[in-house]
This record gives sequence, C-alpha cells and structure tokens, in this order.
Amino acid sequence: MAHLTKPTVYDIKDSNIALLGSDLEKHVREAAGDKEKAWEGAGTALGIKAWRIEKFTVVEWPKEKLGSFYDGDSYIVLNTYKKTPDAESFSYDLHFWLGENTSQDEAGTAAYKTVELDDHLHGVPIQYREVQGSESERFLSHFPHFVCLHGGVATGFHHVTEPPALDLHKLYRIKTSKHGSKTSLVVREVPAVAASIVEGDVYILDKGTHVWQYNTKTSVGKEKFQAAEFAQTLVEPRKGQCDIEVFDEGVSGGGMFLAAFGEGTQVSPARAHATSSTPPTLFRLSDASGQVTFESVQPVSHSSLNSADAFLLDNSFDHAHPAIYVWLGSAASLTEQRLAPQYAQRYLHEKHGSGDGRVHGVATSIVKMREGHESEGFLRALGA
Repeated sequence: MAHLTKPTVYDIKDSNIALLGSDLEKHVREAAGDKEKAWEGAGTALGIKAWRIEKFTVVEWPKEKLGSFYDGDSYIVLNTYKKTPDAESFSYDLHFWLGENTSQDEAGTAAYKTVELDDHLHGVPIQYREVQGSESERFLSHFPHFVCLHGGVATGFHHVTEPPALDLHKLYRIKTSKHGSKTSLVVREVPAVAASIVEGDVYILDKGTHVWQYNTKTSVGKEKFQAAEFAQTLVEPRKGQCDIEVFDEGVSGGGMFLAAFGEGTQVSPARAHATSSTPPTLFRLSDASGQVTFESVQPVSHSSLNSADAFLLDNSFDHAHPAIYVWLGSAASLTEQRLAPQYAQRYLHEKHGSGDGRVHGVATSIVKMREGHESEGFLRALGA
C-alpha cells in the first residue's frame, strides 16, 4: 500500500520562500499552464475577491466565505477600489496570506502566483505579504468579520453543523480592530486551555450542544456585542440543538466558564505590548554585485528616493502600524522588481531571525509598491 507523505509545514523564519528558478516554480507552471484561468476577470470590478491555494493550483474562494481563513492554508486576496469616486482607473491591494500551518508548497505557490497576478494587472497593485497573527491593518480592513480557524484544504475545513458533536471543545478569542473610521471583528481559534484566557478579550467556547460567551472585566461593549453575533452564527445551523449562555468575569456564575478549563483556572493578566521609539530606517537595495545589499540612506524622507533604484523602509518597530515597505523606482532593474519581496524577507530574517522559536519579527507584513502607487502607510512612515 502506498504511503502518503505529509506536506512540509512552511517555516516563516526561513529566509527563502522558494520562488523563482526553483523546482516549486516548475511545478506551479506545469499545474497552471501558460495562462492562469483564475485571473480572468480579476480586477475588472470593484470589491474583494479571494483564492485559496490547493496543492499547486489557484481556486476561487466562495464569496460567502470571504473573511474566513484556515490556518493550514494559503490565500490570495485582491481588493479592487477607486482612490476617488471619479477616478478613471482602478487601484488594487493584493495580499497573499500564509496560515501558520500552511505547507511550504502552498506558501511558495501563493507568493509566486501573487507576482503573476501583479503582472496581470500591469504592476499597479500594492502587494502585501501577510502572516497569520501579524496581519496588516489594511488587510483586516477589507473584512467586517475576519475569522481564523484551525484546519485547511487537507482536512476538509468542515464546520460542525448538525448534529453537533458532543465532545466539541473549541475556543475563540474575539477582538476588534480599528482602521481609521472602520472597525472589524477579528475572531481567532485558540487552544482550548487555561493559558488562552487573557484579560481584556471576549471568548466563545463551543461545546457542541452549548455555546458559552465569557466577557473579561476590561473587554469593551462593542466586542461583547459582536461576540454575541458570532456565537449566533455557530448556533443557527444547529437548528435548535444548541443554546447560548453568557458569563461575565467577577459575576456570580462566571466561574462555571473558567472551570471548563480545569480547577483553579483564572484570567491571566493582559500581555504588555512592546513599545519603541525607534524611528523608521531607509535602505537602498542593490543586486549589482550578484548579492542583494542594503545601503543605509539619509534622510528618511521622500526626497531620498530615486527612480533608478529600489528602497526598503523598515517601520517594523511602530507598534500601531508595523511593516517593511519595498519601493520600486520606475527604472529599477527587472530582477529587483521580481525579487523585492524575497529580498525584504531576507532582510527580516537577518534582522529579526533569533532562532529562539519566536516569529513576530519575521512575520511583519511586507508591502511592495511601485513609484506612483505608494500606500498611505508608506507615505505616513516617510513623513510625507
């Protein structure tokens, strides 16, 4: 009997996402042929479209599932919009999102196919690499509800519907994320253990026939309300076979929720957010020697940019809007244009790759743009 080989999980700390000139690129080309059918019609109408990577192919993600992602998958998301209502042409945000348990093949295919879609749209999109748990503000702003669940294409990504499983024990952490005047609900499935219960958040425990909501003391009203809406989406498909109960920290009965995670379970203190006054740093990228180099540039301002070159702006220490920006001048070399995101990932690996298992630094969003199509975040970081 043949044995199935388990796909290699992509390691975000790897400095090489294995794109151009690799065996992976060959597989992707063979799977899709000379023309990717998935891109037919992409970017021709306002709104959000998404695709999931299934092995080496690009499969459109159903419209009704937009905003729901699985940690075992990789996705491509295209936002088509106009900068002003009377603008004659479209603008684009083009993201590829990597789940923490996605395979190396899927992650590499997503990165490669994103470059392909960028080419299909004539280089106009602002391109983002997104990693689960470190998504950019811009990415989250595309979805009223962003939901990240365990599972993926390899597991069938099935929700528990009817009849509900009696031994189900899934825990979701509910937060809100502000993007200017917009607010998104962010739902992440977390390990159903005591350590996951942290002050300041709202939690939903799905027990199959019961759904419990737990509001910690410092959670905000909007999160409580939207958590209740999410809980309702879990219950409705079960057609009366499931009920909802709400618990508040410090109120009689609240201990019942905590007891589900073991005797003596308490709400953990909120984790302090690291703050830094480190200003952005600007580097000129060069591959003239055959190896990419990062040359520090001063001042860190729009006046330092040059159309003949590519630049990297490190704003990863900004707690509110961390990102690595890659700016491509209109006359930058073709190699720099194609490999810029990989160069940025190598930079992150060299700067933040500590080898201690932490991924926060290397998971920082990478944003690539071309001259004349700069993102608001990039201009803000430059002080423009």
